[in-house]
Amino acid sequence: MSRSSIPPSATVTARLADGVGSIAAAEWDACAGAGNPFVSHAFLHALERSASVGARTGWQAIPIVVDGADGRPAAVVPAYAKSHSQGEYVFDHGWADAWSRAGGDYYPKLQIAVPFTPVPGPRLLLRDDDAGRAAAPALLAGIEAVVDQHGLSSAHATFVAPNQLPTFEAAGWLVREGTQFHWRNEGYASFDDFLAALASRKRKAIRKERAAAVEGLEVVHLTGAAITEGHWDAFWRFYQDTGSRKWGRPYLTRPFFSMLGEAMGDKVLLILALRGGRPIAGALNLIGADALYGRYWGCAQEVPFLHFELCYYQAIDAAIARGLATVEAGAQGEHKLARGYAPVPTWSAHYIPDAGFRRAVADFVVRERASVESDQAYLGEMTPFKRGG
Repeated sequence: MSRSSIPPSATVTARLADGVGSIAAAEWDACAGAGNPFVSHAFLHALERSASVGARTGWQAIPIVVDGADGRPAAVVPAYAKSHSQGEYVFDHGWADAWSRAGGDYYPKLQIAVPFTPVPGPRLLLRDDDAGRAAAPALLAGIEAVVDQHGLSSAHATFVAPNQLPTFEAAGWLVREGTQFHWRNEGYASFDDFLAALASRKRKAIRKERAAAVEGLEVVHLTGAAITEGHWDAFWRFYQDTGSRKWGRPYLTRPFFSMLGEAMGDKVLLILALRGGRPIAGALNLIGADALYGRYWGCAQEVPFLHFELCYYQAIDAAIARGLATVEAGAQGEHKLARGYAPVPTWSAHYIPDAGFRRAVADFVVRERASVESDQAYLGEMTPFKRGG
C-alpha cells in the first residue's frame, strides 16, 4: 500500500507513515502517553524491528498521522493493512466469508490495533494539548479515507478504551461488545486479604491449588536488568510450545523478546518457575500505570495448577505489591472466574463503507450484544466472592 496524504478536511491533513519506526519515539509517545505500554513507541517498534510484523506476516504497518501547526504529530493511530484475520482476538471470519460469498474481497482490510495483543487501550493516540484533542475527528476521517481511497473493505479498531467509544460512535462506526476476565484490587494488603473476600469453599480450593502448583519449585519475579538472555531463551522455548499448539505457529520472533527487554525492561515482569534452579515454565507480563497485563505463558514440564499459579495468582501477588488496580490476564478463559477474575465488557469499532454489508453487520452486532450481555450477567453470578460482599 502506497504512503500518501489523505485530505479528510480542508484544514487538516492526515498522512500515512512508513511504520512506527519512521516517527521519532518522543513524538509518538507524546501522543500515546505513559499509561499503556502496548501503544508505546518501544513496544510497537520492537514488533517491526524483530520482523514480527511486516508485509511478510500479513501485518503491514501504516500508522496514520495528523500533524499539528508546529509540524509535530498531534495524533497518531497504530494502523496495519491486513491480508488475514489472525492475531486479532476479535473474530470476524464469518464477516469475511459472507463478503466473499457476495463476490467481494474482504482482504486487505485496515486494522487499528496492537498486533497479537488483546489488551484494551487507546486507539486514537492524541497529544495532551489543544492540538491533539482537536485532531481526533481528522484522525477518524483519515482512517476512513485510507479505506475509501485504497478500495479496502473495512476498518476495525479492536480493544478500544471505553472512553474513546463515543468518538467512534459519533462518526457512525459500528460498535461490537465482547468479554474478558479481569481481577480488581479492592485495596487488598496481601493475597490472604484477597482470599478473605471469597467464599470459604473457594478460598480453600485456591490455597490447595497454590500449594500443589509450587511443590518442589521456586518461583521468581524478574524485571529490568535481572532478565538475562538465558531467561529469554528459556521463555522463548515455552512460548514456542504454546504458540504452536494454539495458533499453528508463534506470532513473535525470538529477537522481539530481547528487544522488549532492552527497550522497556522496567515495564516487563517475567515470572518463572524453577526446578533445581532451571526454568520449567514462565509467564510474561507488562506493567502499566494502573494495571498488570498478562500476555504469554508456556512450560517445558506439565505440572498441575502451575498455569493458574504463574498466570493468575502470582499476577495478583505482583499487582497487590505494586498497588495496581487491575490484572488483565488476556483473552477468553471462563476458568478465570474461580480464581477471582470477573467478566468485563470489551469493545471494538468498525467502519464498513458498503451500505448493504454495513446493514448486515449492524444487525449482527445488535443481536450479538444481547447474547454477550446476558452471558456476562450469568458469569458475574459465578464469581467466588462472598454473596453481598
